[in-house]
Amino acid sequence: MGGDYGPSVIVPAAIVALGKRPELSIILVGDEAVLQEQLKKHPHDCSQRLSLRHASQKVEMDELPSAALRYKRDSSMRVAINLVKQGEAQACVSAGNTGALMATARFVLKTLPGVDRPAITTTLPSSIPGKAVRVLDLGANIDVAAQTLFQFAVMGSVLAQATDRVDKPKIGLLNVGEEEIKGNEQVKQTAILLNEHKELNYIGFVEGNDIFNATADVVVCDGFVGNVALKASEGTSRLVAHYLKAAFNGSIYGRLMKILVGPLLKNVKAKMDPASYNGASLVGLQGIVIKSHGSASSRAFANAIEEACLQIEHDVPQRIKNKVTQILQS
Repeated sequence: MGGDYGPSVIVPAAIVALGKRPELSIILVGDEAVLQEQLKKHPHDCSQRLSLRHASQKVEMDELPSAALRYKRDSSMRVAINLVKQGEAQACVSAGNTGALMATARFVLKTLPGVDRPAITTTLPSSIPGKAVRVLDLGANIDVAAQTLFQFAVMGSVLAQATDRVDKPKIGLLNVGEEEIKGNEQVKQTAILLNEHKELNYIGFVEGNDIFNATADVVVCDGFVGNVALKASEGTSRLVAHYLKAAFNGSIYGRLMKILVGPLLKNVKAKMDPASYNGASLVGLQGIVIKSHGSASSRAFANAIEEACLQIEHDVPQRIKNKVTQILQS
Protein backbone atom coordinates (compact mmCIF):
# COMPACT_ATOMS: atom_id res chain seq x y z
CA MET A 1 0.00 0.00 0.00
CA GLY A 2 3.06 2.28 0.20
CA GLY A 3 4.92 4.38 -2.31
CA ASP A 4 3.66 7.41 -4.20
CA TYR A 5 1.16 5.40 -6.26
CA GLY A 6 0.39 2.31 -4.15
CA PRO A 7 -1.57 -0.59 -5.71
CA SER A 8 -2.09 1.22 -9.04
CA VAL A 9 1.60 0.57 -9.76
CA ILE A 10 2.29 -2.52 -7.66
CA VAL A 11 -0.56 -4.70 -8.96
CA PRO A 12 0.36 -4.45 -12.67
CA ALA A 13 4.05 -4.84 -11.74
CA ALA A 14 3.26 -8.09 -9.94
CA ILE A 15 1.37 -9.38 -13.00
CA VAL A 16 4.33 -8.50 -15.26
CA ALA A 17 6.74 -10.30 -12.91
CA LEU A 18 4.52 -13.39 -12.83
CA GLY A 19 4.43 -13.41 -16.61
CA LYS A 20 8.23 -13.42 -16.80
CA ARG A 21 8.76 -16.14 -14.22
CA PRO A 22 6.48 -19.20 -14.34
CA GLU A 23 7.92 -20.50 -11.04
CA LEU A 24 7.06 -17.29 -9.15
CA SER A 25 4.15 -16.81 -6.74
CA ILE A 26 3.23 -13.43 -5.25
CA ILE A 27 1.19 -12.45 -2.20
CA LEU A 28 -0.22 -8.92 -2.47
CA VAL A 29 -0.58 -7.46 1.04
CA GLY A 30 -2.91 -4.56 1.76
CA ASP A 31 -6.53 -3.42 1.72
CA GLU A 32 -8.19 -6.38 0.00
CA ALA A 33 -11.05 -4.34 -1.48
CA VAL A 34 -8.60 -1.89 -3.07
CA LEU A 35 -6.43 -4.71 -4.39
CA GLN A 36 -9.43 -6.52 -5.89
CA GLU A 37 -10.51 -3.32 -7.63
CA GLN A 38 -7.03 -2.93 -9.16
CA LEU A 39 -6.96 -6.56 -10.29
CA LYS A 40 -10.19 -6.00 -12.23
CA LYS A 41 -8.40 -3.32 -14.26
CA HIS A 42 -5.57 -5.69 -15.20
CA PRO A 43 -6.86 -8.96 -16.68
CA HIS A 44 -4.37 -11.81 -16.30
CA ASP A 45 -4.09 -15.58 -16.31
CA CYS A 46 -1.86 -15.85 -13.21
CA SER A 47 -4.60 -16.15 -10.59
CA GLN A 48 -3.29 -19.49 -9.31
CA ARG A 49 0.04 -17.85 -8.47
CA LEU A 50 -1.36 -14.57 -7.12
CA SER A 51 -3.02 -14.36 -3.72
CA LEU A 52 -4.16 -11.56 -1.41
CA ARG A 53 -3.53 -10.97 2.28
CA HIS A 54 -5.63 -8.31 3.97
CA ALA A 55 -3.96 -5.65 6.11
CA SER A 56 -6.12 -3.04 7.82
CA GLN A 57 -3.44 -0.35 8.13
CA LYS A 58 -0.78 1.31 6.00
CA VAL A 59 2.36 3.26 6.87
CA GLU A 60 2.33 6.81 5.54
CA MET A 61 5.38 8.01 3.60
CA ASP A 62 6.12 10.76 6.17
CA GLU A 63 5.39 8.66 9.26
CA LEU A 64 8.05 8.29 11.94
CA PRO A 65 9.62 4.79 11.93
CA SER A 66 9.07 4.51 15.70
CA ALA A 67 5.35 5.29 15.31
CA ALA A 68 4.99 2.78 12.47
CA LEU A 69 6.71 0.11 14.54
CA ARG A 70 4.60 0.76 17.63
CA TYR A 71 1.15 1.56 16.25
CA LYS A 72 0.95 -0.05 12.80
CA ARG A 73 1.22 -3.75 13.61
CA ASP A 74 -1.35 -4.62 10.96
CA SER A 75 0.13 -2.43 8.25
CA SER A 76 0.77 -3.93 4.82
CA MET A 77 4.50 -3.45 5.49
CA ARG A 78 4.47 -5.27 8.84
CA VAL A 79 2.26 -8.12 7.60
CA ALA A 80 4.48 -8.64 4.53
CA ILE A 81 7.65 -8.81 6.63
CA ASN A 82 5.92 -11.16 9.07
CA LEU A 83 5.23 -13.50 6.12
CA VAL A 84 8.98 -13.70 5.52
CA LYS A 85 9.64 -14.32 9.20
CA GLN A 86 7.06 -17.13 9.25
CA GLY A 87 8.44 -18.72 6.10
CA GLU A 88 5.27 -18.20 4.10
CA ALA A 89 7.16 -15.84 1.77
CA GLN A 90 10.83 -15.88 0.78
CA ALA A 91 11.16 -12.13 0.27
CA CYS A 92 9.36 -8.84 0.85
CA VAL A 93 9.31 -6.04 -1.74
CA SER A 94 8.03 -2.62 -0.69
CA ALA A 95 7.91 0.91 -2.10
CA GLY A 96 6.93 2.34 1.27
CA ASN A 97 8.56 4.56 3.89
CA THR A 98 12.27 3.62 3.90
CA GLY A 99 12.89 4.36 7.58
CA ALA A 100 9.83 2.40 8.67
CA LEU A 101 10.75 -0.50 6.40
CA MET A 102 14.26 -0.69 7.82
CA ALA A 103 13.09 -0.39 11.43
CA THR A 104 10.33 -2.96 11.00
CA ALA A 105 12.51 -5.42 9.08
CA ARG A 106 15.26 -5.18 11.65
CA PHE A 107 12.82 -5.64 14.53
CA VAL A 108 11.00 -8.61 13.00
CA LEU A 109 13.75 -10.43 11.11
CA LYS A 110 16.83 -9.43 13.16
CA THR A 111 20.33 -9.07 11.75
CA LEU A 112 22.52 -11.98 10.75
CA PRO A 113 25.05 -13.26 13.33
CA GLY A 114 28.16 -11.10 13.17
CA VAL A 115 26.38 -8.19 11.45
CA ASP A 116 25.93 -5.08 13.59
CA ARG A 117 23.67 -3.09 11.26
CA PRO A 118 21.83 -3.72 7.98
CA ALA A 119 22.76 -1.54 5.01
CA ILE A 120 20.90 -0.32 1.94
CA THR A 121 22.59 -1.22 -1.34
CA THR A 122 21.84 -1.03 -5.03
CA THR A 123 23.72 -0.98 -8.32
CA LEU A 124 24.48 2.13 -10.38
CA PRO A 125 25.35 2.31 -14.10
CA SER A 126 28.94 2.80 -15.24
CA SER A 127 30.81 3.90 -18.36
CA ILE A 128 31.64 0.25 -19.13
CA PRO A 129 28.83 -1.38 -21.18
CA GLY A 130 26.89 -4.00 -19.23
CA LYS A 131 28.76 -3.31 -15.99
CA ALA A 132 27.07 -1.94 -12.89
CA VAL A 133 28.67 -0.85 -9.61
CA ARG A 134 27.24 -1.83 -6.22
CA VAL A 135 27.26 0.91 -3.57
CA LEU A 136 26.52 0.63 0.17
CA ASP A 137 25.37 2.10 2.49
CA LEU A 138 22.89 4.44 0.81
CA GLY A 139 21.20 5.95 3.85
CA ALA A 140 20.38 3.42 6.55
CA ASN A 141 23.32 4.27 8.83
CA ILE A 142 24.44 7.88 9.06
CA ASP A 143 27.49 7.41 11.29
CA VAL A 144 29.12 4.00 11.75
CA ALA A 145 32.29 2.46 13.19
CA ALA A 146 35.10 1.02 11.08
CA GLN A 147 34.03 -2.52 11.97
CA THR A 148 30.57 -1.86 10.56
CA LEU A 149 32.00 -0.45 7.32
CA PHE A 150 34.13 -3.58 7.09
CA GLN A 151 30.95 -5.68 7.40
CA PHE A 152 29.36 -3.62 4.61
CA ALA A 153 32.33 -4.52 2.41
CA VAL A 154 31.87 -8.23 3.14
CA MET A 155 28.13 -8.08 2.40
CA GLY A 156 28.61 -6.04 -0.76
CA SER A 157 31.21 -8.50 -2.00
CA VAL A 158 28.86 -11.45 -1.46
CA LEU A 159 26.02 -9.68 -3.28
CA ALA A 160 28.21 -8.69 -6.22
CA GLN A 161 29.39 -12.26 -6.54
CA ALA A 162 25.94 -13.81 -6.20
CA THR A 163 23.56 -11.50 -8.06
CA ASP A 164 25.87 -9.27 -10.15
CA ARG A 165 27.87 -12.28 -11.43
CA VAL A 166 31.31 -10.90 -10.57
CA ASP A 167 33.77 -13.69 -9.76
CA LYS A 168 36.14 -11.75 -7.51
CA PRO A 169 34.59 -8.34 -6.79
CA LYS A 170 36.99 -5.43 -6.41
CA ILE A 171 36.15 -3.44 -3.27
CA GLY A 172 36.84 0.29 -3.01
CA LEU A 173 36.44 2.49 0.04
CA LEU A 174 34.90 5.88 -0.83
CA ASN A 175 37.14 8.72 0.31
CA VAL A 176 38.15 12.31 -0.47
CA GLY A 177 41.31 11.08 -2.22
CA GLU A 178 43.21 7.95 -3.14
CA GLU A 179 46.26 8.66 -0.95
CA GLU A 180 46.60 6.71 2.30
CA ILE A 181 47.01 9.89 4.38
CA LYS A 182 43.59 11.23 3.33
CA GLY A 183 40.22 10.67 4.98
CA ASN A 184 38.88 10.59 8.52
CA GLU A 185 39.96 8.12 11.18
CA GLN A 186 36.93 5.92 10.56
CA VAL A 187 37.85 5.39 6.90
CA LYS A 188 41.54 4.82 7.68
CA GLN A 189 40.71 2.16 10.28
CA THR A 190 38.36 0.44 7.83
CA ALA A 191 41.19 0.33 5.28
CA ILE A 192 43.41 -1.42 7.82
CA LEU A 193 40.72 -4.06 8.45
CA LEU A 194 40.19 -4.64 4.73
CA ASN A 195 43.91 -4.95 4.07
CA GLU A 196 44.08 -7.74 6.65
CA HIS A 197 41.69 -9.88 4.58
CA LYS A 198 43.22 -10.39 1.14
CA GLU A 199 40.38 -12.72 0.08
CA LEU A 200 38.11 -9.66 -0.11
CA ASN A 201 40.09 -8.16 -3.03
CA TYR A 202 40.30 -4.67 -1.52
CA ILE A 203 41.84 -2.21 -4.03
CA GLY A 204 42.11 0.88 -1.79
CA PHE A 205 40.46 4.29 -1.63
CA VAL A 206 38.27 5.48 -4.50
CA GLU A 207 36.72 8.88 -5.17
CA GLY A 208 33.20 9.85 -6.23
CA ASN A 209 33.99 9.92 -9.94
CA ASP A 210 35.38 6.37 -9.70
CA ILE A 211 31.87 5.03 -9.01
CA PHE A 212 30.76 5.62 -12.60
CA ASN A 213 34.12 4.58 -14.06
CA ALA A 214 33.68 1.12 -12.49
CA THR A 215 37.10 1.36 -10.83
CA ALA A 216 35.63 -0.95 -8.19
CA ASP A 217 32.77 -3.46 -8.35
CA VAL A 218 31.71 -2.59 -4.79
CA VAL A 219 32.00 0.90 -3.28
CA VAL A 220 31.72 1.13 0.51
CA CYS A 221 30.76 4.21 2.55
CA ASP A 222 28.52 5.24 5.43
CA GLY A 223 24.88 6.10 4.80
CA PHE A 224 25.39 9.88 4.97
CA VAL A 225 28.05 9.90 2.25
CA GLY A 226 26.29 7.24 0.17
CA ASN A 227 22.94 9.00 0.18
CA VAL A 228 24.49 12.34 -0.77
CA ALA A 229 26.41 10.67 -3.62
CA LEU A 230 23.26 8.93 -4.86
CA LYS A 231 21.05 12.02 -4.75
CA ALA A 232 23.76 14.19 -6.33
CA SER A 233 24.11 11.74 -9.23
CA GLU A 234 20.33 11.64 -9.71
CA GLY A 235 20.21 15.44 -9.69
CA THR A 236 23.08 15.67 -12.20
CA SER A 237 21.28 13.28 -14.52
CA ARG A 238 18.11 15.40 -14.42
CA LEU A 239 20.15 18.59 -14.96
CA VAL A 240 21.83 17.20 -18.08
CA ALA A 241 18.43 16.08 -19.41
CA HIS A 242 17.04 19.57 -18.73
CA TYR A 243 19.87 21.31 -20.61
CA LEU A 244 19.61 18.93 -23.56
CA LYS A 245 15.86 19.48 -23.81
CA ALA A 246 16.31 23.24 -23.67
CA ALA A 247 19.02 23.13 -26.35
CA PHE A 248 16.97 20.98 -28.72
CA ASN A 249 13.80 23.03 -28.32
CA GLY A 250 15.49 26.45 -28.35
CA SER A 251 15.83 26.91 -32.11
CA ILE A 252 15.02 25.40 -35.51
CA TYR A 253 18.60 24.05 -35.67
CA GLY A 254 18.16 22.39 -32.30
CA ARG A 255 14.93 20.72 -33.40
CA LEU A 256 16.60 19.45 -36.57
CA MET A 257 19.51 18.11 -34.53
CA LYS A 258 17.05 16.37 -32.20
CA ILE A 259 15.61 14.47 -35.18
CA LEU A 260 19.11 13.40 -36.24
CA VAL A 261 20.43 12.30 -32.83
CA GLY A 262 17.09 11.22 -31.33
CA PRO A 263 17.72 7.46 -31.65
CA LEU A 264 21.15 7.82 -30.02
CA LEU A 265 19.71 9.82 -27.13
CA LYS A 266 17.00 7.21 -26.65
CA ASN A 267 19.69 4.55 -26.34
CA VAL A 268 21.61 6.61 -23.76
CA LYS A 269 18.44 7.30 -21.79
CA ALA A 270 17.62 3.59 -21.65
CA LYS A 271 21.08 2.78 -20.27
CA MET A 272 20.78 5.45 -17.56
CA ASP A 273 17.09 4.92 -16.77
CA PRO A 274 16.71 4.62 -12.96
CA ALA A 275 13.87 2.13 -13.53
CA SER A 276 16.42 -0.40 -14.77
CA TYR A 277 18.29 -0.18 -11.46
CA ASN A 278 15.29 -0.07 -9.13
CA GLY A 279 15.34 -2.40 -6.15
CA ALA A 280 17.67 -1.66 -3.24
CA SER A 281 18.52 -4.48 -0.84
CA LEU A 282 18.25 -4.17 2.93
CA VAL A 283 21.26 -6.41 3.31
CA GLY A 284 22.41 -8.03 6.57
CA LEU A 285 18.99 -9.23 7.73
CA GLN A 286 17.86 -12.79 8.38
CA GLY A 287 15.58 -12.57 5.38
CA ILE A 288 15.33 -10.80 2.03
CA VAL A 289 13.78 -7.32 1.96
CA ILE A 290 13.90 -5.17 -1.20
CA LYS A 291 13.14 -1.44 -1.18
CA SER A 292 11.69 0.01 -4.35
CA HIS A 293 11.85 3.74 -5.05
CA GLY A 294 8.66 5.39 -3.81
CA SER A 295 7.95 7.00 -7.19
CA ALA A 296 8.70 3.81 -9.15
CA SER A 297 6.68 2.97 -12.26
CA SER A 298 5.22 -0.50 -12.78
CA ARG A 299 8.26 -1.45 -14.87
CA ALA A 300 10.61 -0.23 -12.15
CA PHE A 301 8.72 -2.09 -9.42
CA ALA A 302 8.79 -5.26 -11.53
CA ASN A 303 12.59 -4.88 -11.60
CA ALA A 304 12.57 -4.72 -7.79
CA ILE A 305 10.64 -8.00 -7.74
CA GLU A 306 13.26 -9.47 -10.09
CA GLU A 307 16.01 -8.42 -7.67
CA ALA A 308 14.17 -10.31 -4.91
CA CYS A 309 13.97 -13.39 -7.14
CA LEU A 310 17.71 -13.29 -7.81
CA GLN A 311 18.49 -13.06 -4.12
CA ILE A 312 16.19 -15.99 -3.38
CA GLU A 313 17.81 -18.10 -6.10
CA HIS A 314 21.30 -17.41 -4.76
CA ASP A 315 20.28 -17.65 -1.07
CA VAL A 316 22.00 -14.34 -0.34
CA PRO A 317 21.37 -14.20 3.47
CA GLN A 318 22.92 -17.64 3.93
CA ARG A 319 25.89 -16.70 1.74
CA ILE A 320 26.48 -13.57 3.79
CA LYS A 321 26.15 -15.52 7.02
CA ASN A 322 28.71 -18.08 5.81
CA LYS A 323 31.16 -15.39 4.68
CA VAL A 324 30.89 -13.35 7.87
CA THR A 325 31.35 -16.50 9.98
CA GLN A 326 34.40 -17.49 7.93
CA ILE A 327 36.01 -14.07 8.40
CA LEU A 328 35.24 -13.92 12.11
CA GLN A 329 36.94 -17.27 12.59
CA SER A 330 40.02 -16.34 10.53
